[in-house]
Amino acid sequence: MAQSTEAGAAETLSRSGVTRDADPESVGRDTDGTKAVPPLFQPFAVRSVTFKNRIVVTPMCQYCADEGHITPWHMAHHGRFALGGVGGAVVEATGITRDGRITPGCLGIWQDSHIEGLKAVTRLYHDQGTPVGIQIGHAGRKGSAAVPLEGARPLVETVPDQAWQTVAPSAIPLTADWPTPRALESAEIEALLAEFGHAAARAVAAGFDFIEVHGAHGYLIHSFFSPLSNHRSDAWGGDLAGRMRFAVEAVKAVRRVVPSDMPVFYRTSAVDSEDGSVTIEDTVALAKALKAQGVDVLDCSAGGITGASGRAKAPPAPGYLVPYAHTVRADADMPTMAVGLILEPEQAQRVVTDGSADLVALGRELIANPNFAYHAAIALGHPAPHTVLPESYAFFLSRRHIGKKTG
Repeated sequence: MAQSTEAGAAETLSRSGVTRDADPESVGRDTDGTKAVPPLFQPFAVRSVTFKNRIVVTPMCQYCADEGHITPWHMAHHGRFALGGVGGAVVEATGITRDGRITPGCLGIWQDSHIEGLKAVTRLYHDQGTPVGIQIGHAGRKGSAAVPLEGARPLVETVPDQAWQTVAPSAIPLTADWPTPRALESAEIEALLAEFGHAAARAVAAGFDFIEVHGAHGYLIHSFFSPLSNHRSDAWGGDLAGRMRFAVEAVKAVRRVVPSDMPVFYRTSAVDSEDGSVTIEDTVALAKALKAQGVDVLDCSAGGITGASGRAKAPPAPGYLVPYAHTVRADADMPTMAVGLILEPEQAQRVVTDGSADLVALGRELIANPNFAYHAAIALGHPAPHTVLPESYAFFLSRRHIGKKTG
């Protein structure tokens, strides 16, 4: 007999070392009352990968690539986080095809020449004992756009000689003033699914520890899933099963080529927040289908199906997307990663201890404070906070004593 949803969620929490109903006063203390490692800094294992703590760098597009290749900016960007004590990281949205990029400045993984630069990024993290993944995807109808610093408008308006034809499940523009994408033929859909597999194989060659399939924010996979953008009547559309098929097949293409012990994450927009669009119940159904195909963690965001922004429709507030991760974790009985204005150490730890998510992804907060993990360790009473940092930093910080002047 299948275990109940509540029992399954409780078991998952137990495996990860945190009890859902733990007394807040006792969390982070051993049975003898001595100070223990706070839950936010307890490891999380998935397949062959162990995150040394629950803080993860969320994928953040930098729009600084050179024909999809890594540049010195990416190395500096990731170097800040690699030295900051995070438990893991995910490299930004990376195009599986040249025309699958959001902008001309986006990273790519559509050709073998991209592998060497990506290897340099994985080495940065591995040198500090930190697992790193890469988010792979296709922009769909939101592609062929200018980089945000240049307005994020369609290239056909601003630099037409750099523009490309966008594609989607149906010929429905993002908004009335965006170009109409071309509806994909069935053979083209199959070809794009094969590209997901090729991209995943390159990610393995580059040394990534896990792969995240980008199924959120209005890009191609999400546009197949949402009834607002998918009006197909064939096997790739229609009912919920038809609309989730592209996501499921993309995951299968990835799973076929990666090692069996490599984790696969999936980023989802849990809700569209539009009438007649994706609901949390739809996402739970998708999560169950993806779990059956080998997805290990659902990275729960929201929004992006209408308009150029990838942001959710809900007014931003601290932790405003966390409830979606909580629902998916409980109802689909699978690990989740939470995002959405997680700003304070205590807030991040509550996400873990209340059973909302297993991992906590930070973006802008880490840009503002790449040493968030170290400061969180201090704030949460870690018995040796300096140990979350690289050895060379930890050595000196452990000997840093700030005393009062006497006399």
